[in-house]
Amino acid sequence: MASGDAPPNPPALRRRTSIEEKDLDPWTAWAYRPRTLTLLFVGAFLLVWSSGALHPEASAEHDSATNVSRGIWAMIAVFLGYCLLQAPSTILIRPHPSVWRLVHGIAVVYLVFLSFILFQSRDDARQFMKYLHKDLGVELPEKSYGSDCRLYTPENTKSRFINIYETVMDEFVIAHILGWWGKAIMIRNNVVLWILSIGFEMMEVTFKHMLPNFNECWWDSIILDILICNWLGIWAGMKTVRYFDGKTYEWVGLSHQPNIIGKVKRSLGQFTPAYWDKDEWELLSGPVRFIQVLGLVIIILTVELNAFFLKYCLWVPPSNPLNSYRLVVWWLIANPAIREYNAYLQDRKPIKKVGAFAWLSVAICLVEVLICIKFGQGLYLEPMPQWIFYFWIFFGLAFLCFLLIWSCKLYCKSQTIANKAEKLE
Repeated sequence: MASGDAPPNPPALRRRTSIEEKDLDPWTAWAYRPRTLTLLFVGAFLLVWSSGALHPEASAEHDSATNVSRGIWAMIAVFLGYCLLQAPSTILIRPHPSVWRLVHGIAVVYLVFLSFILFQSRDDARQFMKYLHKDLGVELPEKSYGSDCRLYTPENTKSRFINIYETVMDEFVIAHILGWWGKAIMIRNNVVLWILSIGFEMMEVTFKHMLPNFNECWWDSIILDILICNWLGIWAGMKTVRYFDGKTYEWVGLSHQPNIIGKVKRSLGQFTPAYWDKDEWELLSGPVRFIQVLGLVIIILTVELNAFFLKYCLWVPPSNPLNSYRLVVWWLIANPAIREYNAYLQDRKPIKKVGAFAWLSVAICLVEVLICIKFGQGLYLEPMPQWIFYFWIFFGLAFLCFLLIWSCKLYCKSQTIANKAEKLE
């Protein structure tokens, strides 16, 4: 490569360009041809039909609140329809690029919704949540967490190990394992995953004076969470990663499949990755890369903490489906966002920018934090224990010393190599 040439793009970006340029299968090519004008007129017809534009008396049958609600949902639908056709594409192309354009639109809608909530008072925001689910807007009942940490309870007639039984049989245990399986598939690095696993338990200890459900028993936090649920999810996720990493990705079009079984398998294969990049995070390649990967860890931990603080501030019980909807939205956003951030780190160009999904992820995370800070004023009366405060002070100073020593060693090493090169000349 000539000295004036730009450095090569990361593998994911190069592969995306080649996928867009190759010939499509005749049987499925229709799904990739742009039909923006056709869908524009279809959307306009649906608006005329649903709004009663040609029959104004139909709108008069509904009260003002219903008309406002229908108008807001129509506004969201129009925006998502636009994103489906015109939003920027991302690295992911399966099952179809339009799916990820739609996810981009959902992310923007969620960001706009959070911005609206941010400008409300705490009481108004809590009452507004009733419009999203009729059971909300009611103060959460007080519940005791971690009050009895005994492993053996001889006085209990139902079971002498009732505390362990109720914890293990909790409905969220399976969700916990599946969550770590999903994280492993997205991050694809054991070291980063275990930093996240231990880091979140540290966050629980740090904020348990603020959130009652962080007050867990020691065996629940260390044994059940870290050593069983987290390990099982990470192990299963990394097994899945190695499976896709070892596959040969030479896709044959649907029309070239010899029989019905082959066509069915190829159709189902459309919902699996078109290719599989090895995300080389290179955590220990240098202090700068270490901080960049640590930034990803901090964002993920903050998103997870936001879930608990938002539930507490806005009176959303753990069993409410809105919690699941938020997790699904975040999972859909995080898939392309992490791929984009990894491609950003691998890109060697002097001028580069982060992808749309990565940018949206940081923006959504920040607005969620602002909501938690604003609505949390006056809710947390118990002060942080001094030992936790001093622990994080010590941890921060130790981390800075670690980075300084690491940087000095690399500098001395580079100087030694430069001096040897001068002597050879």
